[in-house]
Amino acid sequence: MVRTDEDERSEAGAPAAAPPRGRRARGRVATAVGVFGELLITVGVLLALFVVYSLWWTNVIADREAKKQGDKVRDNWASSPGQLDTEDGIGFLHVPDLNEGDILVKKGTAAKTLNNGVAGYYTKPVKSAMPWDKKGNFTLAAHRDGHGAKFHNINKLDEGDAVVFETRDVWYVYRVYAKLPETSKYNVDVLDPIPKESGKKRPGRYITLSTCTPVYTSRHRYIVWAELERTQKVDADRSKPKELR
Repeated sequence: MVRTDEDERSEAGAPAAAPPRGRRARGRVATAVGVFGELLITVGVLLALFVVYSLWWTNVIADREAKKQGDKVRDNWASSPGQLDTEDGIGFLHVPDLNEGDILVKKGTAAKTLNNGVAGYYTKPVKSAMPWDKKGNFTLAAHRDGHGAKFHNINKLDEGDAVVFETRDVWYVYRVYAKLPETSKYNVDVLDPIPKESGKKRPGRYITLSTCTPVYTSRHRYIVWAELERTQKVDADRSKPKELR
């Protein structure tokens, strides 16, 4: 093999010739692309973890807390008469086509309340009526995704479906009669004592369910209205109404 002057200089400890300028530039570009690619992968992993946390883990945490709070309410009912309207909760919403279990209902619609996997009744901008009031609109809100997602399937409710509210002493059985798939989140008229947007013009005993829409956003609100059909006293065994059997 023929030896070159460069080989001899390298063996003698002399510095080798610098690589061509174009090769150095390509090397820097390749390094930058590699670093950028690693950053994209890292960001992708973080986003995936955030999605898992938001849409799954917050549900796990909220369901645990909701069960804990619900058990406390039922224990209070069993141990003493107490008051119907308490900070612990006023009762449980049962909607077979919306949620498999019961949904604890508490005072207020602030995020710190709803994030515990419960539904809340409005205290502002329009004060909600209570189910036991002779007239008015019992207005509720809950999350549609994350934090228990109790109203996730609200779009599955149709006219005639049962909406049942359980208190310590009485079952209140409502029937869905109208819904509004999309309205402004600033539309408070849907919470009025007489919800005229639902077609009603006279005082009655109504319940309104509201949540965010489309799913995974909070741009608009999805509304379902139901009207009280009948009441049923709670017996010693707390037997469920026929609508829930």
